[in-house]
Amino acid sequence: MTAKRYLLALLLLAGCAGGGPERVVERRTATAPADRGVALLRGAMMDGHARERTAVEVPPVAWDDTLAADALGYAQAMARSGRFQHAEQPQGQGREGENLWTGTRGAYRYDERFGHWAAERRDFVDAPTPGFSRTGRWQDVAHYTQIVWRGSTRVGCAMASNATDDYLVCRYSPPGNVVGERAF
Repeated sequence: MTAKRYLLALLLLAGCAGGGPERVVERRTATAPADRGVALLRGAMMDGHARERTAVEVPPVAWDDTLAADALGYAQAMARSGRFQHAEQPQGQGREGENLWTGTRGAYRYDERFGHWAAERRDFVDAPTPGFSRTGRWQDVAHYTQIVWRGSTRVGCAMASNATDDYLVCRYSPPGNVVGERAF
C-alpha cells in the first residue's frame, strides 16, 4: 500500500478527514420531548440496521454489549467536553467502525437520528471506497455505508447528553469503509 493510500485509509476508517464529522442541525417541528431509554435506543438502532441491510441483501448485525459500552464511554466523553468529533482509535486489531450524531437535547426520536444516517443512501453509488458517493465526497455517504457494510457483523450504540445536546454513538466490528472495497 502506498503512503498516500495508507493515509487515506486511516482517514476513512477514522471518519475524520477534513477535521471531523459535519454537525448537521435539523429543524424540529415537534414540541414534546422525544421518548428516551436504553431499550428504545437499542430497538430503534436494530430495526434501522435490519431494514437497511435487508434492502441490500446483507446479513443482519448482532447487538454487542461490549461495543455498546465503548459507544457509551465515548458518547459521555463528547457530552462532557461538548466536542463533536470521531474518537481516536488504534490501527489494526481492536479498531471499531463509528457513526456519530448530535442534536438538541430531547428533540429527536432514536429512529429520526438513525434516519439521518440512512438518508445518505440517496447519494450512494456501488463503487469501491472512497468512490462510493455521487457527490464526489465520501463523507456524504460514510454513515450509510458503515450501516450496510457486509463485513460488519456486530453493532452497539449508546447516547449521552449534556445540558443542551444529545450525542449518539454506534460502534461496529469489524469496521467498514475500507479503502478499495465495496460496501456489499
